[in-house]
Amino acid sequence: MRPVLPQWSGTLAAKAAAFITVMCCALAALLGVLVHVQVTNQTVGQARVQALQRLTQATERYEAGDTLRPGAGVDPPELPRELRDLAVAGDRGTMVAERAGRPTMWAAGPVDGGRALAVAVDYSQQARTIDGLDRAIVWSSGLAIGATLLVGAFAVTRVTRRLHTTALVARRISAGDLDARVNDPRTGPRTKAGPPDEVTAVAAALDSMAASLQGKLLAEQRFTADVAHELRTPLTGLHAAAELLPPGRPTELVRDRVAALRTLTEDLLEISRLDTGRERVELDTEQLGPLAERAVRAAGNGTEVRVVRDVSVETDRRRLERVLGNLVENAHKHGRGPVVLTVDGPVVTVRDHGDGFPEYLVAHGPQRFRTEGGTRGHGLGLTIASGQAEVLGARLEFANAPEGGAMATLRLAAE
Repeated sequence: MRPVLPQWSGTLAAKAAAFITVMCCALAALLGVLVHVQVTNQTVGQARVQALQRLTQATERYEAGDTLRPGAGVDPPELPRELRDLAVAGDRGTMVAERAGRPTMWAAGPVDGGRALAVAVDYSQQARTIDGLDRAIVWSSGLAIGATLLVGAFAVTRVTRRLHTTALVARRISAGDLDARVNDPRTGPRTKAGPPDEVTAVAAALDSMAASLQGKLLAEQRFTADVAHELRTPLTGLHAAAELLPPGRPTELVRDRVAALRTLTEDLLEISRLDTGRERVELDTEQLGPLAERAVRAAGNGTEVRVVRDVSVETDRRRLERVLGNLVENAHKHGRGPVVLTVDGPVVTVRDHGDGFPEYLVAHGPQRFRTEGGTRGHGLGLTIASGQAEVLGARLEFANAPEGGAMATLRLAAE
């Protein structure tokens, strides 16, 4: 099972800080080891040369029959066994060991009778020098790591702050605020122009994409509004002319198609008004149960209404009836009965028992002029319902019931 990491471990700043810390520690450890080895080799080498020189002098005095100086002796008991065996075997050598609790550099060589002549040189000063150097390396490495981490965190924070700002703007654009820009003087002072980098390129690309998207959407909205407005006048005349036709099956077909075209035109005009964002609600206190029953009666398609818990809501009655009417009409047109509208507090659910909503609609919401499975319609009813729900400050959700069928849920704010 994959371990669950804490939330901070996924941020760029935390990853950068961890990377900088690891690299600084590795670099400090490498440099510390190199300096320690170099200084230790040099110090030990000097002490070894000094001990061998004293061993040479002691050997000369021993062979001349003179008295040995302090620190020199034949087979001293403190002499390490390894160095004694080396000297007895006929070789000279040195070794650092303890003598009376003090670090000592020993040098030993062979003398007559299979014995070892040894010289002890005090190594305390050199050991203190190496210990001090090690402490200095640790402290300086800690300070260097801390300073580098602070500087790196400052630099990374500047980058992550810019990335965070870019991400916020991208979320605003995805939420529908097409005026949002990263380099927008209305949202704050512009930063001084500096050398371009990858973050600047991403921000510029996002602003360019938002401007292009905004232009295309505005052009689409203008086209939709213009087409709907231009169709209203000829449709009015066509409707009047259809009313003058003699009774008969052809006349009914003409009137039915004219009515459908007029409905489509009115839907397009309503969508264009919703797209402009200039719709204003007229709030009033309404009982949700009776309001839902009126909306179902107006639809006239035999929908069952169940009021589990009635509440008072502050809403625009006309817009709410429009939303509920469109949901009920869509359930009858694209689903199968029975269609049930349930009021449970400020939550209204419309459910049918058909094949359910298409996957794209559940995942991304309704899309105008898109239907599936060869069904009749233009995909505008649910689009209008979503737009009107947004104007009301409500949340409209689409899902498929586990037992089958489509289920639209409208969540209102209760008083």
